[in-house]
Amino acid sequence: MAQLGYFQISPRPATPPEDSVTLRHLAIVMPAYNEAEGIRGFVDEIRASVASLADVVSFHVADDRSTDGTAAVFDDVDDVTVEVQPLNRGHGPTALAAYRAGLAADPDALVHVDGDGQFHGSDFPRLIGALISEDADVVHGVRDGRTDPWYRKVLTGAVGVLIASAAGRRVPDVNTPLRAYRPEALRTLIDAVPTDASVPHVHFSLAEARAGFVVRYLRVASIPRRGASTTGTMWGRGAGVALPPKRLRLFVRSALGEAWQLSLRPSAPLRRIRRPEPVAR
Repeated sequence: MAQLGYFQISPRPATPPEDSVTLRHLAIVMPAYNEAEGIRGFVDEIRASVASLADVVSFHVADDRSTDGTAAVFDDVDDVTVEVQPLNRGHGPTALAAYRAGLAADPDALVHVDGDGQFHGSDFPRLIGALISEDADVVHGVRDGRTDPWYRKVLTGAVGVLIASAAGRRVPDVNTPLRAYRPEALRTLIDAVPTDASVPHVHFSLAEARAGFVVRYLRVASIPRRGASTTGTMWGRGAGVALPPKRLRLFVRSALGEAWQLSLRPSAPLRRIRRPEPVAR
């Protein structure tokens, strides 16, 4: 296990620890936008990987008003609930809506992952196993093998430096969408973030570090988006894009202002977060 400052990044073990995990209810939450091609297969893969870990496994999809029929993909699937959002608001608000839907189901543990399917289902038991066996508040999946354009890598690195400076230590993969949470810890974070926050995971990562949350980091494989297009819909298609799209540049400017208001300024509301005590179940 590699030591990095105050935290650890665990390598992939040969045998996952799922046999020691038994939960009453595990909730998997997903924001999704135009993922009809691949999302059902991704959910099927996750279900097969985690079925032995909990008495009940439920899936909660927040659909950001997709135009490709994503919301209808699960019409005949009993363990998946899809909530179509009233407006198309982007990834951040949709992720927060998915989190809230999962918490409303009163799970023992909750895993967030984006609906584009850029992870292997086989990594989910490791994430959940670490959450339980190490009494963690949250476990982050640290992505290996990312194939983002150069400007996304530069942006990720810059955000990492900013968060490290504010938190007093480096946080690997600050914005990873693959996270397993103890519900009490997640509620503390959710209650402090506005429903329209555009980068909630950046706020979460910084607040967790500052407030003394028990955080663990596991290396996981990052794979291409599932479906016919491997480049996604958020920042434009096409592998030949050499410069950051205008939409991304505008988003970054807005997100920096939000980070200052919510997390970075001296009186920012997320500075007041304190780690909640674990609740016995």
